Amino acid sequence: MSARRRWGLLVTVGIGLLLVALDNSVLYTALPTLTEQLGASTTQGLWIINAYPLVVAGLLLGSGTLGDRVGHRRMFVWGLVIFGSASLAAAFAPTAEALIAGRAVLGIGAAAMMPATLALIRITFEDPRERNIAIAVWGSLAVVGAALGPILGGGLLEYFWWGSIFLINVPVVIGALIAVSIIAPPNVRNPDKSWDAVSSAQIMVGLVGTVLTIKELAHSPQNWPMIGGAVLAAVLGFTLFARRQRRLPEPLLDFGLFRNPAFTAGVIAAAGAMFAIAGVELLTTQRFQLVDGMTPLHAGVLVALVAVGSLPTSLIGGAVVHRTGMFPLIAGGLGFAALGVVAVIGAVHTDSVAAVVGGLLMTGAGLGATMSVASIAIVGNAPAPRAGMASSMEEVSYEFGSLTAVALLGSLLTVVYSATLRVPAGSPLGVEGQSLTTILAEGGQSPIVVAAREAFDNGYSLAMAVAAAVLVAASVATGVLLRRRPATSEVTREYASVH
Repeated sequence: MSARRRWGLLVTVGIGLLLVALDNSVLYTALPTLTEQLGASTTQGLWIINAYPLVVAGLLLGSGTLGDRVGHRRMFVWGLVIFGSASLAAAFAPTAEALIAGRAVLGIGAAAMMPATLALIRITFEDPRERNIAIAVWGSLAVVGAALGPILGGGLLEYFWWGSIFLINVPVVIGALIAVSIIAPPNVRNPDKSWDAVSSAQIMVGLVGTVLTIKELAHSPQNWPMIGGAVLAAVLGFTLFARRQRRLPEPLLDFGLFRNPAFTAGVIAAAGAMFAIAGVELLTTQRFQLVDGMTPLHAGVLVALVAVGSLPTSLIGGAVVHRTGMFPLIAGGLGFAALGVVAVIGAVHTDSVAAVVGGLLMTGAGLGATMSVASIAIVGNAPAPRAGMASSMEEVSYEFGSLTAVALLGSLLTVVYSATLRVPAGSPLGVEGQSLTTILAEGGQSPIVVAAREAFDNGYSLAMAVAAAVLVAASVATGVLLRRRPATSEVTREYASVH
């Protein structure tokens, strides 16, 4: 394939990836508006956000193997069609339940597209250095899409109704479909590859059980029978999945890949980085809208500084990793991002917007280097026959990080807010059970409004501290794994000889 077509393909699949990444974060700034106009509860609001990454994470491993079987070009096209159709349905959803269902179908389309984007890059770019640059561009699009989502959501809400957030996907999907028909390579499939729907169902049960456990623990009072059932579902789902993979001749996930320390470090880095991005964006957009009174657009522009900081380091990381090695870019990037999150926490307490800007730029700079090289670590350390599987695992890491961040940090914010809200004397009855959005509706600087803002800041600070702690833990873990990393080609040959 000519250089023009190779880079044209990168642009085409990049459009699909950008859509997927945008829809992960586009609702962060829109959540207060959505919950108000659809009459959604706090729990429904979190499910509106989480239904999408939950379905994506549950189906990704299966869709990667299915892509090997039917061809990654075909999977990409199928994903675009499903994504565009679901976007149209979500735009006109009449209720919160309908929107949750629409977001779930969006997840099906995204799960079909995502492994195909990276697998097509892996197959098309044969030169290792050129492929590293292409993957770095791919990784930067994931970061930029996640960071631009709040801006797009906030900007559209300034002028249109909330459904425009989803409707904007439709013309982009149509354009991508036209580009695929012109520039994408012929579809190559391997009909000998088996696809196992049971494994996908098992991992979905495990993920749903995990998210439900976190969300139910955040309720007051807790529904312990529900929590017990959710924990049991999570344990059974993941246990049965792991056992089944070891018995299958063509598993969705070959656990032998994790014998490679660089591959494992890449998975940890990808999950930790996306946990931080999703958590920081969700928490910060909510905080500056609800506490400081920013518009959705202004809050979106603020958290877009993560993308501003990440783009240059993401591109540089892919270009220099062959010289520096992965250790400083992955472990160092995660550690630097943790310092950025701590800086944001301190800036919020001192009411310094300039310091918030600096902290977000630091966070983005660290995560940009980490995410681009994490993609290289995962895809570059898997043999070519496992390209679809490695691509899926890389995307599962991103989606699992985003999923757990929204579930854990969003729920933690709610718990701390409810626990630390001190209702002043003379406040209306039942106000302690209201969300900050409802309390702020009365406006002004009444005692209950001031108390609610302080309680929200308590939850924000603790949840952000957890995000920083996760980054530190990921930095230490990847640093240990990457201390003595063999060359990629040597690892791939070693893995191939064992299997």
